Amino acid sequence: MKLTSIFSLLLLILLGSCQTTQQQTATSSLTSYVDPFIGTGGHGHVFPGATTPFGMVQLSPVNGVSGWDWVSGYHTSSNELVGFAHMCLSGTGIGDLADIVVLPTTKQVVSDTSDQGKKKESHFVDNYKSSYSHANESAKPGYYQVELNGGEINAEFTASPHTGMHKYTFSETGEASVIIDLGLAINWDASVENYINQESETVISGYRKSKGWANEQWVYFTLECNQKIKSFRTGINGQLDANSDAKGKYVQGVLQFDVKAKEPLLIKVGLSSASTAGSALSISAEIPHWDFDKQRAAASALWEKELQKIKIETKEKELLTTFYTALYHSMIAPNIHSDVNREYKGQDGKVHVAKSHDQYTVFSLWDTFRANHPLFTITQEDKVADFIHSFMAIHNEGGLLPVWELVGNETNCMIGYHAIPVVLDAWQKGLIKDIDGKVLLDAMVKSAMQDKGGLAALRKYAYIPAELENESVSKALEYAYDDWCIAQMAKSIGDTDIYNTFIERAGFYKNHFDASTGFMRGKMANGQWKESFDPLFSSHRDDEYTEGNAWQYSWFSPHDINGLVQLHGGKDNFVQRLDSLFKIEEGLKGEHASPDISGLIGQYAHGNEPSHHVAYMYNYVGMPWKSAEKVNEILRTMYSNEVDGICGNEDCGQMSAWYVFSSMGFYPVNPADGNYIFGTPLFDMVEINLANNKTFKVEVENNSKTNIYIQSATLNDVNLDQSWFTHKDLINGGHLKLVMGSTPNKNWGSKTLPPSMTN
Repeated sequence: MKLTSIFSLLLLILLGSCQTTQQQTATSSLTSYVDPFIGTGGHGHVFPGATTPFGMVQLSPVNGVSGWDWVSGYHTSSNELVGFAHMCLSGTGIGDLADIVVLPTTKQVVSDTSDQGKKKESHFVDNYKSSYSHANESAKPGYYQVELNGGEINAEFTASPHTGMHKYTFSETGEASVIIDLGLAINWDASVENYINQESETVISGYRKSKGWANEQWVYFTLECNQKIKSFRTGINGQLDANSDAKGKYVQGVLQFDVKAKEPLLIKVGLSSASTAGSALSISAEIPHWDFDKQRAAASALWEKELQKIKIETKEKELLTTFYTALYHSMIAPNIHSDVNREYKGQDGKVHVAKSHDQYTVFSLWDTFRANHPLFTITQEDKVADFIHSFMAIHNEGGLLPVWELVGNETNCMIGYHAIPVVLDAWQKGLIKDIDGKVLLDAMVKSAMQDKGGLAALRKYAYIPAELENESVSKALEYAYDDWCIAQMAKSIGDTDIYNTFIERAGFYKNHFDASTGFMRGKMANGQWKESFDPLFSSHRDDEYTEGNAWQYSWFSPHDINGLVQLHGGKDNFVQRLDSLFKIEEGLKGEHASPDISGLIGQYAHGNEPSHHVAYMYNYVGMPWKSAEKVNEILRTMYSNEVDGICGNEDCGQMSAWYVFSSMGFYPVNPADGNYIFGTPLFDMVEINLANNKTFKVEVENNSKTNIYIQSATLNDVNLDQSWFTHKDLINGGHLKLVMGSTPNKNWGSKTLPPSMTN
């Protein structure tokens, strides 16, 4: 069943069972624990606005500030906004979107004749900014509210997958306007061409074409009002006139209404990447009524259904908010890209029809392959197949599997080709049933056999020479992991030649290891190590490491941790070096050190993804109690219920997915081998409700803040002496019992080590 069908079904259930839904909300609503403001401060980069799980619409306030901490459009350090956008990014490190900005105002809206207004790139809506206080602002899943200008206007928002719904309540009777500023752009985004048109006395439509992180983005919209528009004016570069339509680079529309105090003005905005007709259909198919509260309840019901997939019990009630907000953030992206007509703009700039799947976008794969996509194989089995179909559609339209795909564009941001582990993981878990394995393998190999990104040098030298390619060490290490995934895919369908080629390449990471220093280092084409090496040094995206340094990147071989142990000369040396990572007191060096290196414990950087598996590596040398100590410290210090409660960029769900897994007590160190490695659980009980109607339950005995060490474990009443279990164990349902204590049981999990080998 596809997303739009699910939405319609849930709406019918909601209407037919209103009393039951209210009772569940009063007694067991998990949405009540979600705080969308967590991560809107610090460097979390999330938005607080209204959205639905994996929806196209993210209806959220925009402060109008261009800056790194405003890549979602919003940051809690601001107290002014320029409007409410319908598409926003969640936790990225680069800014784009903030599309279709709408702002209500009681000010008289006039042409901008100032010197600023004569500048081509001026933002017309800046002249009508609204002030607000965080004390008069609220948000819950599927809902956002804020009072503007000291209570002059109360603005409320909710959403369906493809449509946003506005509710503006004015404190005084009189004239009011709604400004649509299609030219507004922040951060990397830049307006290219806009069009706006009045279709009737209640309907406005148009499109916005922009260029930025997404090289060519199209978004079509239809805006429908519950009141007649008293007058409609269009503007180009802030010069307003009475024309019913306008086309240009910086286009505005001004809708004037006669409003009455306490009688809300309602607006619905439907979106499509393919056509205006598709955006209009979004409204009629998803929100055919004008009942704001009913739509808010429907959006909340969609979130409640998703959150109910994992239930936890804990004596630390504040952890309920941290956990369910993290689970909420893990399901904002990817976003549905096809409209209700199943059409979408593809990589080739053409409109395509997704006949057998819903097309998705916003694939932050360098981040999300590590934990968010493995989490989806537990909580989103139906969508995993659509994600892989989306990958293949991107491959068919653009020639390659996605790297960092954004609204029909390949940004080629970050490194590696990490669609491959996501495909392998889904394939190995039996979630891809209608794509031939050879077709998938061919697409994988095509990504790996490019010449760009240092790949030609990798094939020639079996490492990437530092003078030939920037970020050489990080790229070589991540390619090695992806190549291991290709080898496993080839093995699964019996292609020996491809397996042999890529299992050899999977070992190339070893050629960057300098035994004399114990670090992965830059190596020159002549085989010599690059001089002037300092493992603490970082120069953001301009040295051998990607958003990190040698201390952070020297641990990346999740497919062959045993091999990494041997490179260090055995278990004792490996553990000593791993201990040092968390204890070193020296700070980062370098005038241009990466701002992404955050959430530091020693030189372990939890605020950025390359470190996310590292705390669990003690399991691979028979010391799971050390992993428990480190994981507990990260859980307790790097996440909180404050606005800065995420210690780095949220990155489309990855930071939160790490918390979801780790707080339950386990983590996918190798995201594509189907194993979950134990850390330490936070909760007394976890109940995972699976798509096959089975339940996997984690019961934690003697759980407390001090009892962080696993003393013993049973799986379905059978002793479990190893420090891991499998996805098959989980998906078949069952009962995992962990007995905890305040001191390590160094015998448990010390003998049978997690599987880690390149074969």
